[in-house]
Amino acid sequence: MPLSWALIASFMLAIAGYFVGRQRIYASAGPDIRLLHSRPVYHGASVALTTLILPLAVLAIASFMRMGGVIGASAGPVAGLVALGAAVLGLGWGVSRVGQGFQARNAVEKIVLGILILCSVIAIATTAAIVLSLLFETGHFLQLYDWKTFFFGTEWTPRFQGNSQLGVLPLLWGTLYVSLIALLVAVPIGLFAAIYMSEYASKRVRGIAKPAIEVLAGIPTIVYGLFALITVGPMLRDYFAQPMGLGNSASSVLTAGLVMGIMLIPFVSSLSDDIINAVPQSLRDGALGLGSTPSETIRQVVLPAALPGIVGAVLLAASRAIGETMIVVLGAGAAARMSLNPFEAMTTITVKIVSQLTGDNDFSSPETLVAFALGLTLFVITLGLNIVALYIVRKYREQYE
Repeated sequence: MPLSWALIASFMLAIAGYFVGRQRIYASAGPDIRLLHSRPVYHGASVALTTLILPLAVLAIASFMRMGGVIGASAGPVAGLVALGAAVLGLGWGVSRVGQGFQARNAVEKIVLGILILCSVIAIATTAAIVLSLLFETGHFLQLYDWKTFFFGTEWTPRFQGNSQLGVLPLLWGTLYVSLIALLVAVPIGLFAAIYMSEYASKRVRGIAKPAIEVLAGIPTIVYGLFALITVGPMLRDYFAQPMGLGNSASSVLTAGLVMGIMLIPFVSSLSDDIINAVPQSLRDGALGLGSTPSETIRQVVLPAALPGIVGAVLLAASRAIGETMIVVLGAGAAARMSLNPFEAMTTITVKIVSQLTGDNDFSSPETLVAFALGLTLFVITLGLNIVALYIVRKYREQYE
């Protein structure tokens, strides 16, 4: 029996067990169910959970064994039958426990608590697995390639035939340059829009403006990339770069940064708006009562009180900008260079991660393994942003609690 059919059959047995458990406790309790320790719904849930847990455990173990190569695909029907048998055993055990003295509510709460703990462990284990995989493969890369050349090299010319130059600095420069331009666009516009909607706009205007801004978050990044390639890039080239003698390419850092900044506006504005609205009205009333103007109240009371949340919104936007790929591919190009000219084409770390892992390449070569080192570099940058934001949040939270 395939694993999918065994899973479906287990769910059906669990549903049936729920109704059997409820019916059994009603028959056991008689006319007065107030004598029961737990309500009938808990007895039904207890039977359903005991029916479902065992087959899910069997299927999970079988899946991990198949991924590890311990068993083959031909063992799927056997694993399915074992899982179905476990579901039947769980159903019988759950039904046998139903009775007036059975503390079904406590049993259900323990099972749910175990599921919640398991979900937390899965989230932590997934993060640890990602980090360990990056560290493991980066270690392989640094065994094949000089770490000084990687971290301090200023040339990026990968050649799968050998003699590659894999310096990360041009990619890091392009990543930070594009992200900086995007944040210079998104943070002021998004923050000012949030201040207007929360402090000045009427309910009618707010009801129209906020959903209109949030529409930007639902646009696919490929659409933003096409907008950068077809509209923004040629416009910047024709009206600014060529007349100023700064370049002739429609692909540039400024193109990708402007379009990415537009994409990030709803991240900053929506979160900042919710955070500003969460500032207690008593702080505003106190400042106004002391003679402050509305603008002074916003600048000296509301924004400092909301600063931890605003920093979190900016951090989210920065992380989104650093990890963006499609807009950079279509808007900024793929040239790995270090330049201050915003009208020149450059590239970012995420773009090169994709390019190094695309195609039929030797996975053991440094030209492929460098993608993991680039991913670890991005992880460290994001971790540093989180540490800085956490420090700011804690510092200002102490002043307003």
